[in-house]
Amino acid sequence: MMKNKKIPLRKCIACQEMKEKKSLIRIVRTPESEIKLDPTGKASGRGAYVCTEVECLEKLQKNKALERSFKMKISNQVYDELLLQLKADKA
Repeated sequence: MMKNKKIPLRKCIACQEMKEKKSLIRIVRTPESEIKLDPTGKASGRGAYVCTEVECLEKLQKNKALERSFKMKISNQVYDELLLQLKADKA
């Protein structure tokens, strides 16, 4: 009898929905306090997950969910870069 593999779930910090880890984007705060996307999911630092939907990214900015997760001020430039990367990944 084969054992079922457990699928890791993570919560989107914008819409609060539990989804498969592979279907979410990891945003990481590096030890140097940089904010960047982590496509591998293995970068060192504090991670937060968000859906691949543009609406979730907008909600993230509006609710300041990323600022709460990382306990630091996040500039609009970071959100713009995340949005550009998200659109590039979808293309």
